[in-house]
Amino acid sequence: MRGSVKTFLGVGAIGLAALAFSGCAEMPSGPTVTVWPGPGKPFSVFRQEDDACRAYASYRVNPNASNEAAFKRAAVGTTVGAIAGALLTGSSRGAGVGAGVGLIAGASSGADYSAASNWSLQRQYNVAYEQCMYSSGNQIPGAPAPRYIPPPPPPGGGG
Repeated sequence: MRGSVKTFLGVGAIGLAALAFSGCAEMPSGPTVTVWPGPGKPFSVFRQEDDACRAYASYRVNPNASNEAAFKRAAVGTTVGAIAGALLTGSSRGAGVGAGVGLIAGASSGADYSAASNWSLQRQYNVAYEQCMYSSGNQIPGAPAPRYIPPPPPPGGGG
C-alpha cells in the first residue's frame, strides 16, 4: 500500500508539473495589424481612437473560455487514465499510474488547444480592433479609405 501511495504522489507531481508548463491561452497584448490615420486626421485624434479601439477589442475577446477548455482536457485525461489503470491492473497502483499518464496526456492536449486558442484570440482581437478603427474613419490596408469629416466649429465660434 505504501508503494502505491508513493507512486501515485510521484506520478501526480510529474502530472502537475506538466500541467503547469502546458500554458494557457493569453489575452493579446495589442493588435498585430496595420492601421493608418484617415486622410487629414490629426495624429492626436488617431491616438485617442487607437486607445479606445484597443479597449474595445480587449472587451470583445474572452481568454477564460479557452483556459477552461484546456483544464477540462487535463481533468478528463486524468479521470480516463485512472479508470483505465484500475481496470487493467485491478489495483490502486494501476489507478495512480493511469491517472498520472492520463494527466500528462490531457495536459499535452490542453497545451495544443491553448496554442490554437492563442491564435484564434489574436485574430478575434484584430478583427474587433480593425472594425472599430475603420468605423472611426481610419485606413485599413486593402480597404477603401474612409473620408474624415472634421467636427463642426463650436456654436458662435466667430465669424
